[in-house]
Amino acid sequence: VQLQASGGGLVQPGGSLRLSCAASGLTFDNYGIGWFRQAPGKAREPVSFSRTSDGAPYYAPAVKGRVTISRDNAKNTLYLQMNSLKSEDTAVYYCAATYGSSWSASVYGMDYWGKGTQVTVSS
Repeated sequence: VQLQASGGGLVQPGGSLRLSCAASGLTFDNYGIGWFRQAPGKAREPVSFSRTSDGAPYYAPAVKGRVTISRDNAKNTLYLQMNSLKSEDTAVYYCAATYGSSWSASVYGMDYWGKGTQVTVSS
C-alpha cells in the first residue's frame, strides 16, 4: 500500500493550496482516509477526515470553514482544498487511511500513512 501526498509549498497568508493524496495497493472506497498535520515541536493532529459512508466529513475546529476535503474513488485520490491560510497552518501534512467506516477521531489506529508534504504559510 502506498499513499503519496503532494501539493504542498510556500504560500502567503490568505492564500490557497490544494493537497492531493494518491493511493495504491488498496480498495480505496473501503477505507476512511484523512489529512493530519504536524507542526514543529507539536504533536501530530487530525485536520480532516472522509469516512467510507455518506456521513459528514470531519473538520478540526482550527480549520473548519477554511478547508474542504473530497475524495475521488474512481481515481483513488483524496484532496484537501485549503483557503485563507494562516501562519499557524504551517506543518507537514500527511494522509492516512483506516479500513472500514469507523474512526477514532485521532491519529491512532490508522492502518497506513503516507510521507508528508510541507506546507509553509509565510510572507
